[in-house]
Amino acid sequence: MPASPVVTRFAPSPTGFLHLGHAHAALFGWRLARAAPGGRFLLRLEDIDPGRCRPEFAAAILEDLAWLGLDWDGEVRVQSAHLGEYRAALEALAGRGLLYPCFCTRAEIAREVAAAAHAPHGPDGPLYPGTCRHLSAAERAARIARGEPYALRLDMARALAAAPGPLSYAERGAGRVRCDPARFGDVVLARKDVPASYHLCVTHDDALQGVTLVTRGEDLRPATDLHRLLQALMGWPEPAYAHHRLLTDAEGRRLAKRDRAATLRALRAAGRTPAEVRAMAGFPD
Repeated sequence: MPASPVVTRFAPSPTGFLHLGHAHAALFGWRLARAAPGGRFLLRLEDIDPGRCRPEFAAAILEDLAWLGLDWDGEVRVQSAHLGEYRAALEALAGRGLLYPCFCTRAEIAREVAAAAHAPHGPDGPLYPGTCRHLSAAERAARIARGEPYALRLDMARALAAAPGPLSYAERGAGRVRCDPARFGDVVLARKDVPASYHLCVTHDDALQGVTLVTRGEDLRPATDLHRLLQALMGWPEPAYAHHRLLTDAEGRRLAKRDRAATLRALRAAGRTPAEVRAMAGFPD
């Protein structure tokens, strides 16, 4: 059988202006797609967090990428326009008994974790201690009926039992890598302020859009374990992965919006050319 065409994607969140780290990520995926026969490069805006995402940042992403010399195939997928699709995926998991409502506040979870002598930690910090996992169906229904806010958590033990295992993924240039999604514990897949989590949305969209090679930063490598579990549970196809290096500042810190890393538009305003910025991002022409 002929090999599947390379389909990559760049999926930033419009919570600020793009910086050199974003440029590196976009160029990494774009060049792999453009170098492959029939390759496609997709652009997706992950804007499901209404408290942090802004339309002006979304518009700036498209402008900055075009200025940098990148093009993309097809329409830009905007996640906030597809909340019903993520809701359907959540309902499918809930219908199999793999989700449960969690009524704990962050403060309550922090206190319970602090009270534990040796609370286990995962990639995102201390694991949820499972306070709401054992609530009865009647109590859950009553608390929801009273209007108590809640998040939806994946019952990790049940999910692992339901998924065919062992799980692994193909890392470009490194072969198969074994997964350990249990280290995330009962991860949140939806909450009141964010109707679906990054983990659910990105995995859903990669499957829907036919992404065959997920390119993203090394910092997201641990999340791949969880994403492979969701793919197995939902029957979504398994892409290959390529985790690239992270650009750092003079102090060795990863470039990030919160640290006010130099933006592409600031570099452009300072007179830098697209070729110069591509070189600064690690991709000289």
